[in-house]
Amino acid sequence: MPSNAEAPPLPDPLRVPVADSHTHLDMQSGTVEEGLAKAASVGVTTVVQVGCDLSGSRWAAETAAAYDAVHATVALHPNEAPRIVHGDPDGWSRQGAREGGGEGALDEALAEIDRLAALSQVKGVGETGLDHFRTGPEGIAAQELSFRAHIEIAKRHGKALVIHDRDAHADVLRILKEEGAPERTVFHCYSGDAEMAAVCARAGYYMSFAGNMTFKNAQPLRDALAVAPLELVLVETDAPFLTPVPYRGRPNAPYLIPVTVRAMAAVRGLDEDVLATALSANTARAFDY
Repeated sequence: MPSNAEAPPLPDPLRVPVADSHTHLDMQSGTVEEGLAKAASVGVTTVVQVGCDLSGSRWAAETAAAYDAVHATVALHPNEAPRIVHGDPDGWSRQGAREGGGEGALDEALAEIDRLAALSQVKGVGETGLDHFRTGPEGIAAQELSFRAHIEIAKRHGKALVIHDRDAHADVLRILKEEGAPERTVFHCYSGDAEMAAVCARAGYYMSFAGNMTFKNAQPLRDALAVAPLELVLVETDAPFLTPVPYRGRPNAPYLIPVTVRAMAAVRGLDEDVLATALSANTARAFDY
């Protein structure tokens, strides 16, 4: 097995337990039990399992119902919406090649997300938002339609909104303003700069930082973290993606949260226990558990 495929070692445990505010257990190796036990052993006692499509959202809801340490969010990822409407001939999503079903198919999928969002173990609607990274103009229209629908679902059920924003800051902020953001809105894997952090802070949006804030080229993220109000800051893995330095390129998992927490504490000039205490309270408040 090449070294880059090996799981990184367990970090020193946190003294104050925290939550991984955004993870994908269904894309990680090993069982849910193993992943949760490993995380708990280093002080990561709660995880938010995030849905990206219908099957993943159903799985998130089922898993959260089965484990006290797991809370669920449900959604159609911004890249999933155009695939439902226009099809996915390349089959690069997990479902393989698909025919487009038009807006009717998107409406049907959203109705299922709406049904799941009503469940008590589902604490959020997301990840939704906009992703201009690999989407053409027709795909962007489908994403925007889907995003607006998810905002409405989150507000109607009183759930947190979890946002995926890739290369789309201005449009995401504009749509939140046009629709009226839910009471609790989380920018997952916050990717803006310090200027955008000030905008989010004024609006009361949570900013969740992932392992990429440790990357060498991520100074804008560290600058944003430095100015974000402490009561609006969360931590996440987005596992199996975005593994923090020094393990970049190897598989990520919730047990690696302490690595990112310590890097965040260094940026803030805070004692790690003080930061962990804030992160723990903020995540519980953001997702209302």
